[in-house]
Amino acid sequence: MFLHASWSHVLLNMFSLWMFGRIIEQTMGQKRFIIYYLICGIGAAFCQELWQFGEYYLSGMAQYDAANVNGVIMPMSSLLDQWVTIGASGACYGVLLAFGMTFPNERIMLLIPPIPMKAKYFVIGYAAIEAYSAFTSNGNVAHFAHLGGMFFGWLIFRYWRKQTERRQAGFQGWNNYSGAQHNGGYNKNGGNYHPNDRGFLQQIRAAFENFGAAIENFFKGLFSSGASSQPKGKNNYYNNTGAQQNPSNPDQSYNAQRRAQQARMDEILEKVRRSGYASLTEAEKQELFNNSRR
Repeated sequence: MFLHASWSHVLLNMFSLWMFGRIIEQTMGQKRFIIYYLICGIGAAFCQELWQFGEYYLSGMAQYDAANVNGVIMPMSSLLDQWVTIGASGACYGVLLAFGMTFPNERIMLLIPPIPMKAKYFVIGYAAIEAYSAFTSNGNVAHFAHLGGMFFGWLIFRYWRKQTERRQAGFQGWNNYSGAQHNGGYNKNGGNYHPNDRGFLQQIRAAFENFGAAIENFFKGLFSSGASSQPKGKNNYYNNTGAQQNPSNPDQSYNAQRRAQQARMDEILEKVRRSGYASLTEAEKQELFNNSRR
């Protein structure tokens, strides 16, 4: 998975991983995404090896001790040593499948031809092309590794969804944040799910952000003239959340807005991890998708 045949090979794989993997990592969480990525890669290698094993016996190569390769006679063992599969393409195809299953109706702009297409049709089309190429082309592209990565990704999605359905079976949670009822909204202690119940890592990150903001405000106050941050005669400004803003300090306003956006993303991602992607509202799904594209 970590070796590639050429620079173009690794660049194309990393480009696809960057394009589709960012939002999937945010949706799954880092730990689950790494597990998913590695399983798809290992599954891709298994499928490719299984295909090559079958090809070796079904084509009758097993009965020969040597082979003629471009006019060169070489032992069969040496030929088999060249049947290696390298690259992260299978894992990247698994990530592509995850994007199509998580955001099936999101539109993707193709490069050639430059037309928009829904993600689910894009993934189905790619799988069909790989399946056709696997039986018709004789090149050095491991098409069955690509299909294997997608197949194992599909199996993992099926397994995780069944786990979520089991947790949600017979339980009706109440989302105190939005007032909307949904299935499976419970925390580890058995209580109702609330988006403010953030995980341990989110709490650590929030603590560091608050600590950094406190240091920043300390030094600003240390080097300021000591005057009030809200002079007399000036109007108060408020943002769309009702929080007071100081128009003379755009950096502080920007940082506060960024912290609010990050806190909102933490709430949505924690909701996904606790109750599954299906528990999100359409507005939350769109908000998550838009944030991943920034």
